Amino acid sequence: MFKKFFLILTFLIIYPILSYAEKIIVFEFTEEEKKILKVRKVKKKTTYTIGSNDNGNFLKAEAKGKASGLGIEKKINLLKTPFLNITWKVEKDLSGINEQSKKGHDYAARVFVVKKTGATALSNRAINYVFSSNNPVDKYWRSPYTKKSIDYVLSTTKDNFNEWVSVKANVKEDFKKLHNLDLKEIDGIAIMTDTDNSKKLAIAYYQNIYFSSE
Repeated sequence: MFKKFFLILTFLIIYPILSYAEKIIVFEFTEEEKKILKVRKVKKKTTYTIGSNDNGNFLKAEAKGKASGLGIEKKINLLKTPFLNITWKVEKDLSGINEQSKKGHDYAARVFVVKKTGATALSNRAINYVFSSNNPVDKYWRSPYTKKSIDYVLSTTKDNFNEWVSVKANVKEDFKKLHNLDLKEIDGIAIMTDTDNSKKLAIAYYQNIYFSSE
């Protein structure tokens, strides 16, 4: 009886540690973190501000004719934690644009995952998980600007307009399916809200972005 109790007690003590090890938080969404994130500007800087609610800190993004992202170089072991988890919301979307064209290639919310596959940024492979304003979930296509980046719809304002929604993607499987790459790890993650092509106004929120084992 004592042995059984000891085993249960040991499991309860170790389990939270194991659970924590299988969850890799990408962004903390604090003012301190925001200062050290890498900014990739395409055209004028998107306005990013920190806020909080009952579920913790979030990042609010607002862009009108602007396009810049916030990113971090961080190796993620896809053998241990292949699932990307995102909680996000779009308050003002970009309905009516052709997201598969250069003139309409804007998203109210997107999260990039990047694998370095060469010496320059242009040689990298990426999956661009998006909160679409015009296309259904699970639809995907190559970016009109580079064949090495795939846009993949995880959420759409057709179903979830101005409400928080949590989504999950198996990044390892998606790189295999979309790029025919069998990866052990990725090298970076970035967030971007952009409207430099459409010149419209987009407002979005990001929260609880992390990788998990399941």
